[in-house]
Amino acid sequence: MNTYQAKNIINAAMAGHSGAGKTSLAEAMLYLAGASDRRGKVGEGNTVCDYDPEEIRRKTSVSTAVAPFEWKNKKINLLDTPGLFDFEGGLHEAARAAESVIIVLAGKSGVSVGTEKAFAAAEKRGLAKFFFVNGLCDEGSDFYGVFEELKATFGPSVCPIVIPFFEDGKADKYINMLEFKAYDYSGGKPVQVPMPDMGARLEGLRTAIYEAVAETSDELFEKYFSGEEFTPEEVIVGVAQGVRRGTIAPVFCGDAMLMRGMEQFMDGLCWLAPNAAEKGGELAVDVDGNPVELAVNEDAAAAAIVFKTVADPFIGKLSYVKVISGKLTTETQLVNMRTGNVERIGKTIMMCGKKQEDVKAICAGDIGAIPKLSNVNTGDTLCAPTRKVILDPIEYPTPEMSMAIVPKNKGDEDKIAQGILRLAEEDPTIGFVNNTETKEMVISGMGEQHLDVIVSKLKAKFGVEITLRSPRVAYRETIRKTVSVQGRHKKQTGGHGQFGDVWIEFSPSDNEGLEFAERVVGGAVPKGFFPAVEKGLRDCIAKGPLAGYPVVGLKATLYDGSYHPVDSSEMTFKMAASIAYKNGMPQANPTLLEPYGTLKCTVPDANMGDIMGEVNKRRGRVMGMNPAGAGMQTVEAEAPMAEMHDFSTYVRQVTQGRGSFTFEFVRYEEAPANVAQKVIEAAKAAGEID
Repeated sequence: MNTYQAKNIINAAMAGHSGAGKTSLAEAMLYLAGASDRRGKVGEGNTVCDYDPEEIRRKTSVSTAVAPFEWKNKKINLLDTPGLFDFEGGLHEAARAAESVIIVLAGKSGVSVGTEKAFAAAEKRGLAKFFFVNGLCDEGSDFYGVFEELKATFGPSVCPIVIPFFEDGKADKYINMLEFKAYDYSGGKPVQVPMPDMGARLEGLRTAIYEAVAETSDELFEKYFSGEEFTPEEVIVGVAQGVRRGTIAPVFCGDAMLMRGMEQFMDGLCWLAPNAAEKGGELAVDVDGNPVELAVNEDAAAAAIVFKTVADPFIGKLSYVKVISGKLTTETQLVNMRTGNVERIGKTIMMCGKKQEDVKAICAGDIGAIPKLSNVNTGDTLCAPTRKVILDPIEYPTPEMSMAIVPKNKGDEDKIAQGILRLAEEDPTIGFVNNTETKEMVISGMGEQHLDVIVSKLKAKFGVEITLRSPRVAYRETIRKTVSVQGRHKKQTGGHGQFGDVWIEFSPSDNEGLEFAERVVGGAVPKGFFPAVEKGLRDCIAKGPLAGYPVVGLKATLYDGSYHPVDSSEMTFKMAASIAYKNGMPQANPTLLEPYGTLKCTVPDANMGDIMGEVNKRRGRVMGMNPAGAGMQTVEAEAPMAEMHDFSTYVRQVTQGRGSFTFEFVRYEEAPANVAQKVIEAAKAAGEID
């Protein structure tokens, strides 16, 4: 592939709901541009962008793929993102590297949650937005219904550029609304034909264009609403400027599977999409936190963001980069601003799906990859030592579902942990902790499908098999009553015997663990044995009397006892303290405590009642509600962690994927009697207690 300057590079992420045809659209564009020698199909597992074994097996995208092609003296870097919400992290990675987002919709289903999420991601980063209504040759497709839905959802910025003309039920003709030219695709390649008569519908679409153009400046707004006509030049220039500013979202259409409307869309992308030189500059910060403007200039000091990582145990690590300024070559010295290490570039490559092409340089505004940067992670800034700056990292969604890992084979724990950490390098939406208290490895992801892919990849890439189960809850135990008990350890053997005797008062405390005190008088217990008594008690509180969970909120006061000048020792007083603990705790009204978390769940207004009702079902307490903008509400609540394991599944189902939440531990509260009884019975069944 030729080397292009930033003014001729377009970086465009493809996003939208699962099943809208993003990968098929990318495949059609790559084939038409000559970047691939055959047009693959998702169902056959032979597309350029869905090359991962998991994608081929599942027939859907699970990670972002980069696929560049050349068209009309432009280089277009497509970033094909997953539509499934479980792999939403890919959308955030692509949006970080792009200047435009192509939002693909199905002509049959129209605006969906994936459409809204893609639009929101583009808005958040200030990217240009394009709509492509796909599958217009499918039975039941309705372009005009979809267009009206787009206008109703996203407002007057939605602007029709290419529309279909249906004849005998077929969408073979497509009209460019700015040029007022019609093209017939029935013979394969587009042929210009006379404009068909569309009557009032055409006028309605022209009105939509004028409304969108009127929004681009105060002058045009006043002209339009005063009843004056726009000149053709004002319309064309207004649309072009509006798209680059993000105030106009042009609508194209076609059918990727039958190659309808492809040339018009690709031409429109080259004409309307902002190039990397126009919109690729960024505001970074220096080492002191001062803002630094970075222009897209290949002669400047190098600065690049790592927006995606592939960590394969066989081919090694591959870091995808978007170069903001300067250029990256094998002679470029780079500093990783996260680690402070100098990174050496072995070679620079361009990616097209899984295919690699060696290039001499990755220049400002362009996207490429660097192999074998072992200490570089997604989100890292790589820059020249002469100008150290930090670029904005990638904001990932928080993983919402956690499961405990059960290894199929004992002894695989280390291999599993290492494998998950490698996968997390590729996918930062994976969370992993080794819970020493519950003795479980716990993995977190965006949902059931996400976790299922992780399980499959662990087996395929690292040769370890696991199953998943609900994670154990880290309960606590405490007491509600004050008791005084004796702990007496006496044992006679040949030679010296063993003797330790203590009286200890156990009482509730606000302390998180054990609060130890003493008020021994008259030397009943020598001071030298006090630490042994405390040590014995601290060892004991690791297991409570009810279900074997750690004890908190306990004050133990040593106030009396006795000793033997020969037979007493630190060990005997440790044993005596342990006996006192075992005797006293069951008498002190022991109680099970369960962990509670703070829930912040953001959902559409219409689902607020559903969420509040579900929180109540899960023994939670709704604390309040706050507007979250754009027809959304945030429900704040507190709920027991034991009841929230599958809450992510409920939220996704009831909101069709629009909802999100965070849930963080806040404190322990006394568990209801019926809950405590179930926990105690489970502990007995598992052999945790007698």
